Amino acid sequence: MKTLNYLEARPASRYDEFDPNQDGNKNTKFADLIIDGRSLYQMLRKHDMVPSLGWGSEEHQRNMIDYFLLNKQHDYLYFRYPILVCPWCGDEECGFISVYIQREDDIIIWQDFKVEPSAKNINIGPFYFKWDNYKRVINYTFGTAGIQ
Repeated sequence: MKTLNYLEARPASRYDEFDPNQDGNKNTKFADLIIDGRSLYQMLRKHDMVPSLGWGSEEHQRNMIDYFLLNKQHDYLYFRYPILVCPWCGDEECGFISVYIQREDDIIIWQDFKVEPSAKNINIGPFYFKWDNYKRVINYTFGTAGIQ
């Protein structure tokens, strides 16, 4: 039996207010995804990207939520979705981290994290979430950090 993970979301930003190096950098606010008490943003911080949920235009946020709830397939990634993106613009052309998402009954699986476009593997996961917990958290991310 696979161990279930617990997903949460909380408002976060790229820099905390006491970071002396934030001058001149965009302090993007986003919905951080917390897996079993650990920040996904912090786990992948070395890649200098931010979670794709909870920021950007209303249209962008709704699109991301549709991806993560598997209501919509990505145009060219199929069942892979951009989970972390460029902190400046969120554009996938700047590079991003993708995750393969699938649903088996009432379990959502995140696995096979990759840095795109190089498709370089990142050694985290897989993560298994109960659908009810997952759906509630993903829907919660809408507007969490404030629409920019």
